[in-house]
Amino acid sequence: MDLEFNPEVISYEDLLWKFWKGHDPTSSHNRQYMSAVFYHDNEQKCLAEKTKDELQKNIARPIATVITKADTFYNAEDYHQKYMLRQDTPLLAALKLSDAELIKSTTATKLNGYVKGFGSLEHFEADKKTFDLSPHVLDHLHKKVKSRLS
Repeated sequence: MDLEFNPEVISYEDLLWKFWKGHDPTSSHNRQYMSAVFYHDNEQKCLAEKTKDELQKNIARPIATVITKADTFYNAEDYHQKYMLRQDTPLLAALKLSDAELIKSTTATKLNGYVKGFGSLEHFEADKKTFDLSPHVLDHLHKKVKSRLS
């Protein structure tokens, strides 16, 4: 996933820690599903290596995540985009987004994460006020998110 972030909201180092803690960096996969950090400059490279080394001190298995220079980025096929959200047909339909809009939608990104079980109920409660969804759909979403995050 190509990620844009606002350093006034979150630092690159904090973003890296969220990445390291948000998945199993010791899992080794083929190139299509590999875990990687792509850096754009020497500062990002150094921070990625520093956080990886710090994490490695606390886990027994070797970290398989690759740290490499960013090159041309290619989006995955449409059916891979917002995969967990796509599994919830009523919620996906309620968003009324084309495939191109779905890929770039911040709301769809947040919903995809919540449906998968990422985040917290506190963050979800704050975010759901910003979702342009009917009360019925919000209730469906709330039940789903609560079961995943509880």
